[in-house]
Amino acid sequence: MIQQIEETVRSIRAVSSATPRVGIVLGSGLGNLSREIVVEKEIPYTDIPHFPVSTVEGHHGKLIFGTLDGHPVVVLSGRFHYYEGYTPQQVVYPIRVMKFLGVQTLLLSNAAGGMNARFRVGDLMIIRDHISFFIVNPLLGKNESELGPRFPDMSEPYDKGLIGKARALAARLEIPVHEGVYAGVTGPTFETRAEYKLLHVLGGDAVGMSTVQEVIAAKHIGLSVFAMSVITDLGIREDDNIITHEEVLAAANAAEPKLTALFKGLVAEL
Repeated sequence: MIQQIEETVRSIRAVSSATPRVGIVLGSGLGNLSREIVVEKEIPYTDIPHFPVSTVEGHHGKLIFGTLDGHPVVVLSGRFHYYEGYTPQQVVYPIRVMKFLGVQTLLLSNAAGGMNARFRVGDLMIIRDHISFFIVNPLLGKNESELGPRFPDMSEPYDKGLIGKARALAARLEIPVHEGVYAGVTGPTFETRAEYKLLHVLGGDAVGMSTVQEVIAAKHIGLSVFAMSVITDLGIREDDNIITHEEVLAAANAAEPKLTALFKGLVAEL
């Protein structure tokens, strides 16, 4: 693993010498944040050794180096998912590469199904914690001490300081935000009504098919993490609750300006 990461980093360094301290991962329908970036270099995933290739609509598939309001960032425009057939280690590989590129803080976004009765489509939820029991842990197997400890602490997967900054920023920008627990599942099926109810009873406020494995790997390797969900559908409804990926993308696109404003403000404060 370490040898592969070093090969990947050398390949990236051959075309970009940037060493941003902030990394951003853009989720389904949220890729337009990249338009706010003054791009210095874009590298298609297909040109990066050992990188997977995103296969999901709404994930563009490129590594972007540039500045966001003058602050250097590196952006994964398109993430990878277990349901695409990748191993958990492949899913989190770009997160580990970001660390070796100099990233210290990781900002993640995703589209999620709402299970909290107070949520509405288009709402934003700051993730304060997650439930990982329904995904495959990316740290399974032999531990590589160069990446992190065998048994990493997960008592604070999402940095409380960053959450506080985001909460204050949202108040200043007059952007309503919720806070809640994100339940990670494998997908690719959307959840049944019974599954939504179960996950909510267990403490979940929103559910999605990404992010959790990335956060586990990020904490393992020593990154500070902030994550936010766009609520793109409501699994709590008892009426016709047919969910399509197209509807998820549409809801994410509609909410994106709010998320973009928060991410830009947060990067400025780091």
